[in-house]
Amino acid sequence: MSTPGRPEEDHGLRLAPFRGLRYVPERVSGLAAVTSPPYDVVVRPDGLHHLQSADPYNIVRLILPQAATPGTRNQQAADTLHRWMTEGVLAPDPEPALYVYEQRKGDLLQRGIIGALALTPPAEGIVLPHEDVMPHVVADRAALMRATAANLEPLLLTYRSGGNATGSTAVIERTILRSPLLATTTEDGFSHRLWSLTDPAELAEVTADLSHRQALIADGHHRWATYLRLQDEHPAGSPWDSGLVLLIDTARYPLQVRAIHRLLHRLPVADALAAVAATFRVREVPGPLPHALEALAAAATAGNAFLLAGDGAYHLIDRPDEALLSRTIPADRPEAWRSLDATVLHATLLDHVWSIPDAPEDIAYIHDTEAAVTQAERHGGTAVLMHPVREEVVRNLARQGVTMPRKSTSFGPKPATGLVLRSLDLS
Repeated sequence: MSTPGRPEEDHGLRLAPFRGLRYVPERVSGLAAVTSPPYDVVVRPDGLHHLQSADPYNIVRLILPQAATPGTRNQQAADTLHRWMTEGVLAPDPEPALYVYEQRKGDLLQRGIIGALALTPPAEGIVLPHEDVMPHVVADRAALMRATAANLEPLLLTYRSGGNATGSTAVIERTILRSPLLATTTEDGFSHRLWSLTDPAELAEVTADLSHRQALIADGHHRWATYLRLQDEHPAGSPWDSGLVLLIDTARYPLQVRAIHRLLHRLPVADALAAVAATFRVREVPGPLPHALEALAAAATAGNAFLLAGDGAYHLIDRPDEALLSRTIPADRPEAWRSLDATVLHATLLDHVWSIPDAPEDIAYIHDTEAAVTQAERHGGTAVLMHPVREEVVRNLARQGVTMPRKSTSFGPKPATGLVLRSLDLS
């Protein structure tokens, strides 16, 4: 077994072709109308309803089924998937393939390869998580995957090559010169294109290139933990030994790293500010929101900083008391972990100063900054706006086997859900 961060030669990433399950364009109003963001990004009821109304076959009916009980929801998703396949709304590709996937919006260009990745435990140093997970979320995703026997959306994983157009990158850049399987533009302005890779020589080229690579989980920690749980429930050699992923070479196609914000449902802004007044510097900064975020970014260069909102104003809190940090942050972790904003938020502010449990009824995790502020204002809570962590900090901690507090980062752009699925019954 190799040490974390150093997979053995020819014991790195193993990405296998699979028979992609895809929407039949003639059966839906449009490919853009049946796609969705990943399940955990669809956080607002209005967002869910918007997707459901976009097309009767929108993928959100599979990834976030709506029913009275969890068991009923999961069975509904399974029945829906089976019906769509029987009716020809979803159809499997004729032969196993890897899939080249491209996203583009303005100057932002993202390309990678989708396939069924062999599952490995973190100790092998091949796929590295960087965030903690919540058991109840893993249990929820596992129940849905068991019921549907499908990987409904790819995880986002990254690796770093030397940045040259060789190996997998060379295959990708040859492939995009061909006609795609599909092309669509979603309402967020991103264009999406997908190609299949079936040529044995090209598949071998990808396999050889990835065989000594390691990957960082950029998005999908709960689904990766779900993959590992379900693998343990099935005999070795079954389709459950692999899971659907999108692999991106960030040396060639850098990802954007954004923060994930917190909405504290039961804590009014006035109470939040009163509690931190003695141990943080507190300043009101002028809006609108983009200007307030600039103030947060400037303060973050000098240390831990957070922007609180929800009362119609923006409050910057920074320069935490060192004695408070020493009392509240575990000393048995690397300094890079101890100084993370997410660490200070959870260990110091949430656990100690505000005494807020990390439970769904108390905290919501929201990717969109404006949505976090709007919901805080609407319901009298506090939005805690975060500054993003650099990718190299995340990767270096992961290589040391150190996980960050959950929902510490948001890597993107995230793959659209619904362009290609993996049915384990077809594997």
